[in-house]
Amino acid sequence: MIMTLSVFKISLCLLLLICPQPSFEEQVRTWRMQRDKELRSENGWLTVAGLFWLKEGSNSFGTGKEMDIVLTGSAPRNIGTLELANGVVTLKVAEGVKVADIGGEPIKNSEMRLDSDDTPAPFRVGSLTLSVIKRGERYGLRVKDKNSKALREFKGLEWFKADKSYRVNAKFTPYDQPKEIMIANVLGDQLKMKSPGVLTFTLNGATHQLLPVTEEGDKLFIIFRDQTAGKTSYGAGRFLYADPPQRGEVILDFNRAENPPCAFTPYATCPLPPRANFLPMPIPAGERAFHLKTNKR
Repeated sequence: MIMTLSVFKISLCLLLLICPQPSFEEQVRTWRMQRDKELRSENGWLTVAGLFWLKEGSNSFGTGKEMDIVLTGSAPRNIGTLELANGVVTLKVAEGVKVADIGGEPIKNSEMRLDSDDTPAPFRVGSLTLSVIKRGERYGLRVKDKNSKALREFKGLEWFKADKSYRVNAKFTPYDQPKEIMIANVLGDQLKMKSPGVLTFTLNGATHQLLPVTEEGDKLFIIFRDQTAGKTSYGAGRFLYADPPQRGEVILDFNRAENPPCAFTPYATCPLPPRANFLPMPIPAGERAFHLKTNKR
């Protein structure tokens, strides 16, 4: 049996473990495809269709106009209530209503785990996925609809031209202990986040610094703003994720700078860039501005 040239190359690659690395352009293209796929997914930000703050006591919710929380989408008129008491939120499902956890197991009454917990507990009813979040001292119900208008009308992202010069090596200077810094969000809350150190890099002949923070896992999370903000990129700033330091260095690929969730839904609670992460030059790389109402760039 005669192998084709492509099959031969793949076999040789696997045998010798010397597979060629994808080019810079291929890496960027693959990342963009994954980014688009995540946005379009059932759990992506384009499905977020509501955010409702809970009052202390009973909060009825459903699609009925008489509910305390009036939902849109495919769901019963009266789903039940969310009881908020001393920082604990309890779901009580109305008689005859089918509510299930993410695994499909039926739910009747359940103490809700928050999105800030290690194991949050969203639940599903009709086309909706709902979860309880905490922001500052407030508790809210976040609603996702897999049939949301934003998802149905999404025409895709637009990008700056991929440019290898915006992929830079940064020196990582760690703190003796992670430093707690205050990050404001779009609601005006002050969030305490931990920064493991300082990133120093040179771009276009000038040296700059950024403060990363850590979230889940070991990725570095950088919330930054540059001089394209409000012009050709999202006004509030953008997000950039980077792998952990290797031998004291971190690769910052601004071609992977992405719009925050607030660009895609008015129901997100995005963190804003700290003043230390305002860069005094334009970075025309990564995602361009996205306009929620018209999906035009």
